[in-house]
Formats: sequence, C-alpha cells, structure tokens
Amino acid sequence: MTLEAVHERLAQALLGPLPGHAAFLARSGYSRADLQAALRADAAPRASAVLALLYAHEGSPHLLLMRRPEYEGVHGGQVSFPGGRREVEDVDLRATALREFREETGATPSDLQVLGCLSQVYIPPSRSLVTPFVAMARALGPTRPDPREVQALLEVPLAELLRPDVLRVRLQYIRLLGREAEVPYFDLAGQVVWGATAMMLAELRELLGG
Repeated sequence: MTLEAVHERLAQALLGPLPGHAAFLARSGYSRADLQAALRADAAPRASAVLALLYAHEGSPHLLLMRRPEYEGVHGGQVSFPGGRREVEDVDLRATALREFREETGATPSDLQVLGCLSQVYIPPSRSLVTPFVAMARALGPTRPDPREVQALLEVPLAELLRPDVLRVRLQYIRLLGREAEVPYFDLAGQVVWGATAMMLAELRELLGG
C-alpha cells in the first residue's frame, strides 16, 4: 500500500463511525465494561493526547512509535506513541498531541497534516483519558529525541502492522484486575506493544483493512 493510498483510506475512514476496541478487548482478560466502570469511578481523569504519524521512509509507509526509558512509573519501558497530558497553554487536545510530538521526538515535518482521531482510551493506572490523533507527512525529517522521555524511536513499516501474524497473546499482570490474564499484544520492530497503545494500533489496523 502506498502512502497516497493510506492517506485516502484513512481520510475517509476517520470521517465515519469508528470500530472502537470491542474486538480487541474480546481477545483479552478484561472487557470494555471493566474500563468503563474504572472511568466512571474516576471523577477527574487526566486529559491526554498522542500522535500516530504515518510517513514515507525507504519508499514505503511507516508508523512512528517510541520506547520510553525504564523508570518507576506505570509506563516505564513501554512502547507508545509520542504524547502526554494536556497543559494549560494547549488550546485543545490536537495542540497537545502536536506539542508533545515535537517535544519528545524533535521532529518537525513541514507538511504534517492531522486527518482525525481514533477512539479515546482510558488508562486506569495513570488515570489518563487519551485521545489518539492520526497524522500524515511525506517524510519524518531530522529527529532529536528527548532522552528524558525517549529511549529509542521506532520506525515501523506499516506492512509489519498489517501482517496476519502480528497480533499475539501472552500472560501479563493487569493492575485493574489484580491478577494475571491473557493479553493480546503486537510484535513490532522486535518490541512487545501492549495495553492502550495496542488498542489504538488495533483500531488503526482495522481502519486500514488489516
């Protein structure tokens, strides 16, 4: 699939009803009801946003992910999209996604175009309600990742996300459940991508026909 074809498909798909996360959650040890109950119990979830950027690299569409440094927080060492919490200077969550993307990756594609957003994801351990935005650019350009936030940038070929065998299952401790459960994850660029980012990837993959 060319970058132009990806752009056309996503621009149309993001205008209509989104598939959401039901199909992905059905493969896991917890349900949509679990997440909805946790969100209802949270009086003030932290508004956050991430940016899923698709761009051309070595002649094919790629998707940018990042691995966070190891630290004591709930997301230490995990693979995610660039993003973070909304700050007072952000006029909206789109501005949050773009600011966090620039701060964390150092990339400033001149032709970056935001196409729309995926379904929101609530993350109970960090009490974050995350809006994932989808963007396109002809090229990523130079990067300068913030070492405090980023251990490595991962340029993932889109074809890898669309592989039929990319989604796997493993046992994982789920804090929301207080026990281990079989959790679906993506095997991308040699990395285990699970949790909220995997939910976002699953919806993006579904929109692309994967």
